Amino acid sequence: MPHSNSGSPFRRLFVAMLGVTMLLSACSSSKDAVDKDPVEARYRQAMADMDKRKYDNAILKLEGLMFTTRATPLEDKVLHSLASAYFQTRQYLLSAEIYRRLLQQTPDSPFAKDAQYQLARSYEKLSPHFELDQEYTVNAINEFRNYLDQYPAPESARVAGDVETYRELLKLKPDNAQYKAKYDAAMAELAEQEPARYAASAIGALREKLAHNRYSIATHYAKLKKYRPAAMYFDQVIASYSDTIWNEPAWMGRIDMAVKRNKWFEARQAIEQYLQHFPEKRDKVDGTYKRVLRKFSAS
Repeated sequence: MPHSNSGSPFRRLFVAMLGVTMLLSACSSSKDAVDKDPVEARYRQAMADMDKRKYDNAILKLEGLMFTTRATPLEDKVLHSLASAYFQTRQYLLSAEIYRRLLQQTPDSPFAKDAQYQLARSYEKLSPHFELDQEYTVNAINEFRNYLDQYPAPESARVAGDVETYRELLKLKPDNAQYKAKYDAAMAELAEQEPARYAASAIGALREKLAHNRYSIATHYAKLKKYRPAAMYFDQVIASYSDTIWNEPAWMGRIDMAVKRNKWFEARQAIEQYLQHFPEKRDKVDGTYKRVLRKFSAS
């Protein structure tokens, strides 16, 4: 009978070592498969750059991923990160473009709310000096309004009241765990509403800029003695921006343009409407009103 050496120590050691080698090889191959996934690996590298505020490096990586991650679970993450990197590097036109792309391509993304807000802020950053073209100012107002329409701040007065209530209670009982939990929850809810409050405030400031722009155009025409177009722009301020500080000066301009054009009926109407809106400022138009009435009676 032939002698079997299957049980020899050397063979058993060899088999054991072979098994370990295969196991390690399998683990290594599995790890390499993950590590060598170019999309995942590059996205992780980009996020590492973002964490270190190396935004230019992150942008280079994310731009390359923008199309390769289309219709994948990474799509909205890549777009949101790229738009954020553009925003951080003050490339606001590009950030607006990518935030809008995210909203169009992945409307159900958990990043959609932030993208809508940051889209508005990108346009706000692009809004120029009041004397220049105001296209981006109008865009910013529209996008902030879209944000408020889609994500209104619920019961903001109640939340602010809760914060104040539990702040005062904690002064009396600083160790009360229930008060602390309620205060923290109210503060978290208040922080969540901060973008809505900012959006509302920004809309007001941007509307002031638009009104200033229209008013400055009106005064420019007035200096050139082009009284008719000047009156049209003063009217635009009155009709569209009555809630701004430029409303009252626009009324004064409207009166002045009617007088300069010898439109006495229009001047009388404008002064009487001005006095309805600003009765406390009668002294500013009294002299002009008397002159207009004399001219009106004589005509």
